[in-house]
Amino acid sequence: MRSMGAIDDANQTAVQRILDSQPVLVGVAPAGDVIPGMRRTLILHAGPPITWDRMSGPLRGAVIGALLFEGLARDEREAVAVVERGEVEFAPCHHHQAVGPMAGVTTASMPVYIVENRPFGTRAFSTLNEGYGKVLRYGAYSEDVLARLRWLRDVAGPLLGRALERAGGLDMKALIARQLTMGDEGHNRNVAGSALFARMLAPHLARSGPAEDAAAVMTYLAENDLAVLNPVMAACKATLDAAHGVPRSTVVTCMARNGTDFGIRVSGLGDRWFTAPAEVPVGLFFPGYGQGDANPDIGDSTITETAGIGGFAMAAAPAIVKFVGGTPAMAVQATLEMYEITVAENPAFAIPQLDFRGTPTGIDIRRVVRTGILPRVNTGIAHRRPGVGQIGAGLVRPPMACFTQALEAFAAGVG
Repeated sequence: MRSMGAIDDANQTAVQRILDSQPVLVGVAPAGDVIPGMRRTLILHAGPPITWDRMSGPLRGAVIGALLFEGLARDEREAVAVVERGEVEFAPCHHHQAVGPMAGVTTASMPVYIVENRPFGTRAFSTLNEGYGKVLRYGAYSEDVLARLRWLRDVAGPLLGRALERAGGLDMKALIARQLTMGDEGHNRNVAGSALFARMLAPHLARSGPAEDAAAVMTYLAENDLAVLNPVMAACKATLDAAHGVPRSTVVTCMARNGTDFGIRVSGLGDRWFTAPAEVPVGLFFPGYGQGDANPDIGDSTITETAGIGGFAMAAAPAIVKFVGGTPAMAVQATLEMYEITVAENPAFAIPQLDFRGTPTGIDIRRVVRTGILPRVNTGIAHRRPGVGQIGAGLVRPPMACFTQALEAFAAGVG
């Protein structure tokens, strides 16, 4: 019983750090200048560690595109040869304080958002969002995809950085709280959050560069309903890193997938990954595509669910079912179910549809295994072949094996 009490106390410590976090978006800079350990020949990817021979189609496509973008290869064949000769290294974004949606591929010259969790001193980074459809994060690498990346690097990134400096940073916790009251869930639906993001930055963008560039960046923000997702992910990462490393805590501080494996990390179990094969999302598809075209789940964006939003806040976003499938009643039930496997509720993230009850926060591996209830995840769906891109959006859950492995390791560690 004393052991159980110690675990519960540790979990309260970890969750209190989540609740007390104050992530602030402070700037934009090239990844090579700010991400610890970043270098030109290092490619960061989503999910747990993986080697080239096990990478899925969309992740391989994104790697090829990144090598072309960085000038490390001239064409697809040369990019593959560069990898096979061992001239580049791979590492998870999470090993370098970063997160990336879908393939998550991040390279040295890509601009990244910088988020600081000021009460705890943790920092996190995420690339700029490219938009929907045929984009690098879904494994596409055609010339129009690369041209978009160059514009983000040369125009949007520097201008956004200057605007954020003028603004004195943006309070991401307040932004997330507000978007949840406006019909978003913070992962697949960010319509309100992106609109707020654009509105907050617009006056500073107008004063931060040539009028034509400022107009182009404001148009980019206005037309991209996912624009705020990447800084939201970085805010969640900086928050959860503050809760990581609490001895005897069974709170999950990371869920991520690389298109082959789904992995979790637990506060009291150090930096060890617990992995199992990723499931294929089930959802709604763009015309011409179907379930057989879908790749297994991919991306670091499950950091949102880990932090208590996304699929955990579906009750706040009944309209999301038009994008991922299901009914508004199912969205409410999804959130109610997540209270069964979490330690606390976050009063900062209140859900109007549940009488402003706080979102379920702090996934406990013990509760997952005991109840058999797995976390709910809202996700985009990538084509299984490289070069195609996004083909839909849907719902998925992690494999139970990740949680049973972690609980077994925890039990062995505490005797």
